[in-house]
Amino acid sequence: MQSAISPLVEMTHVCRTFPGVTALDGVNFQLMPGEVHVLFGENGAGKSTLISILSGVYPQTSGTVRLNGEDVVFASVAEAKAKGVSAVFQEFSLVPTLSVAKNIFLGTEPMIGPFIDRRRMEREAKALFSNLGFDIDVRASVVSLSRAEQQMTEIAKAIHSNARVLILDEPTASLTERETETLFRIIQEAKARGVGVVYISHRIQEFSIIADRVTVLRDGKLIGTVGMQDTSAEKLVEMMTGRAIGQIYPTITQTTEPETLLSINGLHATGVNGVNLEIRAGEVLGVAGLVGSGKSRSFRAALGLAPIRSGHVVLNGKNMTGAPTRRFLRDGVFYLPPDRKNEGLMLSASARNNINLGLLFRDEISTPTGISSRRQNLLSSDIGRKVDLTDAFMARPVANLSGGNQQKALFGKGFGGDYKIYIFDEPTVGVDMGTRAALYRLIKELAEAGKAVVVISSDLPEAMNLAHRLVVFANGRISAELSGTDINENNVLQAFFKTEGEAA
Repeated sequence: MQSAISPLVEMTHVCRTFPGVTALDGVNFQLMPGEVHVLFGENGAGKSTLISILSGVYPQTSGTVRLNGEDVVFASVAEAKAKGVSAVFQEFSLVPTLSVAKNIFLGTEPMIGPFIDRRRMEREAKALFSNLGFDIDVRASVVSLSRAEQQMTEIAKAIHSNARVLILDEPTASLTERETETLFRIIQEAKARGVGVVYISHRIQEFSIIADRVTVLRDGKLIGTVGMQDTSAEKLVEMMTGRAIGQIYPTITQTTEPETLLSINGLHATGVNGVNLEIRAGEVLGVAGLVGSGKSRSFRAALGLAPIRSGHVVLNGKNMTGAPTRRFLRDGVFYLPPDRKNEGLMLSASARNNINLGLLFRDEISTPTGISSRRQNLLSSDIGRKVDLTDAFMARPVANLSGGNQQKALFGKGFGGDYKIYIFDEPTVGVDMGTRAALYRLIKELAEAGKAVVVISSDLPEAMNLAHRLVVFANGRISAELSGTDINENNVLQAFFKTEGEAA
């Protein structure tokens, strides 16, 4: 980039305060045309606050924001979008009851006289997705889409707006390798058109592929901005945390001759085409696969969260086929869902009360007159310390916690009962490197205590590095089962793309 080129965005000494909290403290940030500029930092570092100011969610408390050389203070997201700033946040802004096409064109619908031209809208939406390389039915309602498909729809909506500044907040959190490669191609095409991209991700391995510069924030302060070619993952992690971090993925000792606790045989359900699988004590089973491969649907059907057409599910020698989910919970299976806000947590309740829900059937809290709140809170405080949630965080409503702390609270619910099997579906979606390392240590602790642990993940390095045994899904069935040195990227990627006839 030449110095004569003027910045698209220039934020100078930007501060943002909330009651009792300084979220941003004198931060400088610059975005050039045709640049991908990564914002990097732990949860609570100020990244979301900075992009919220730039995208019009709320104004800065002090400091200046210049867009194309003009001082701006956006009063709304719509005003920012009208000026060419479009954002894709972690929390989607789609209307669930509307179709994909209607969401893409919301507010910009093509018209025939006083009526919306629905055929043109669907035709142009289909062409947009085709050009982007996303295979999505534009007539489908958003509520029927998977999280990854909703992510693709959000990205398509932002691209459709022809923004000069494109903000992507954890865009690959729900995408697999193939979708991520497609997204990176889209970003490169946007760069070629002079679009400036602000990119937030905790997946540090992506930076060398996509980033031109990286700005690191910590505790609301600017730590530094570096050219990606002049730095390394190790240096960025040290800037982010203030300390050197060694191995992110722990070595997990495997139980000798693990016992089968849960078996799935000939399972057929929507998107599941004959799955056979054993889950064993003291073992971490990694589960990988592309969006729509059936990896999550298989486990949700087995646990009673979706109807089974045929097959058998056996838990501890007992036939549990078609049993309600509460029976699996009662009989020792904990399931951590991928969508913590809609399925995993009560957002209006405190982290403590969320964890307390997992304690309701513990004998220690029962008294002749009911539940002892004192005993319950003592146990939940112990769990809070175990998952690294301080008493201050435990008292806050979950909705007010960072994504990483919300995920810790969700993990905490799993320590409330005497579970033998832990099934984690996307356990680290949207959380920072430090929190990931902490959650991986909990997974290590569970497996080495003899628990069976399943890690279903769209993050391929995560699934590969934690697993003693790795199964890969394709076309609704298991296409490969790998262990030891056979767990490598080449084998996994080949299994991703096996045809139906090739799948195991």
